[in-house]
Amino acid sequence: MKGPTSSTESTTSPSLPAGNPPSPRRTGAARSFGAAWQAQEQARAAADAEREGSVVELDPDICDPSAIADRVPDTTDAAFDAFVEQIREEGQRSPALVRPKPGEPGRYEIAYGRRRHRAARILGRPLRAIVRPLSDTELVIAQGSENLARADLSYIERAHFARNMVQAGVTREVIAKAMGMQATHLSSLLTVADAIPAPVLAIIGPAPRIGRPNWLTLADRIKSATPEQIDTALASPDLSGKTSDERFAVVLAGLTVAPKATKRPKAETLKDAKGLKFARVERSTSGVRVTTDEKSEPGFGDYLAARLPEILAAYRASKA
Repeated sequence: MKGPTSSTESTTSPSLPAGNPPSPRRTGAARSFGAAWQAQEQARAAADAEREGSVVELDPDICDPSAIADRVPDTTDAAFDAFVEQIREEGQRSPALVRPKPGEPGRYEIAYGRRRHRAARILGRPLRAIVRPLSDTELVIAQGSENLARADLSYIERAHFARNMVQAGVTREVIAKAMGMQATHLSSLLTVADAIPAPVLAIIGPAPRIGRPNWLTLADRIKSATPEQIDTALASPDLSGKTSDERFAVVLAGLTVAPKATKRPKAETLKDAKGLKFARVERSTSGVRVTTDEKSEPGFGDYLAARLPEILAAYRASKA
């Protein structure tokens, strides 16, 4: 297969958003918004597909992922393995959205459906897709709108996607529209994404159950750690065989800042004219401790304690 082959199966793929969707919170409400938005657009998407030639079958080898990555790779993603098996048994239910790749005739660029594309390659099957002549901005908006409707994209993947769009030169206005959020929420995402170095993200993966507070904690520890400490944490043998969420916990624990030991001041030993030790003085930020030596000078401690009031009075008088 070197080009598109028409398929008689109809599509239920969402189309591009008609406007700027309301800013969701990244909770179940956001996913509900995405699902509702998709459902509302089903009819228009089907009509568009019919007008544009319906769903076609493409050779996965002539389809390239969008240059702006939204997924963080994870070799331990059991959910993807289950996804592949579902397609093996039931076929690809939902088509991907692609555009003719600019400057490369005969090739296509994927707006969304990257996992479907990967599964098709693994299974040796064609990729079912809708082909549309999207502009760069439309490609980003389509990709972001699909992400908004997906429940399986983790917090750090959303942050990763936003940062990749910034690095690709996409304006923040377009990014906010693509991700269905306000500028302040976008800034928060970018702050987290910028604080997590690529090598750390590559080791941890998407960490689907890890939210913003924990990523911020990790970012703080990375900021205060040395490069050697980070390298050691990323090379921990405890990472082997762990899920992405568990790898996050291992790296976080490996960068735990040990509390600084309180340095006790060196005690001062007091001696008389003959060199005999009669007391020991320890100074700290909270006070001064005097310990008398009862063996060398019996009774001196009681004598000193009894005269502390008059010593205090003399001290105060000296300051007057």
